Amino acid sequence: MIKRAGFEDSPVLAQLALKVWDDALLADLTHEFEVMSRGDHCASFIKYVNDQPVGFANVSLRVDYVEGCETSPVGYLEGLYVEHQYRYNGYATELMKVCEQWAREQGCQEFASDCLLTNEESLAFHLSCGFQEANRLICFHKKLQDSLVEDDTYRS
Repeated sequence: MIKRAGFEDSPVLAQLALKVWDDALLADLTHEFEVMSRGDHCASFIKYVNDQPVGFANVSLRVDYVEGCETSPVGYLEGLYVEHQYRYNGYATELMKVCEQWAREQGCQEFASDCLLTNEESLAFHLSCGFQEANRLICFHKKLQDSLVEDDTYRS
């Protein structure tokens, strides 16, 4: 059974999500799922087997640019996880299909996702679900100094 998660399911979602984002704090993930449950721009789903939660998926609407997409909004798979002992039973595909259907119901014509370059299992799963690779990225960031740099590079 797959259930659309509500506010009350946030602790269950957070426990599962902690296995994906293991550098996060359980309290932070719980709060994040609580906030998302009140919005209309995203949805979370939990897969149950024998009344036990064994996986989840989180989907959102993105209105900014999404690699490879030409329409807006785009349904975006933000996260998907199935416990190791329950993998290769079609549960991840079931979760994906529920997320795709939710995106259709929101008026989306396209669906997108991402994974780390090193996550070969996720890449294979996405390809098996009909995704096409749109790009490979290396993301960058840096901290901005507190004071303004005085030079002639930028003038308003």
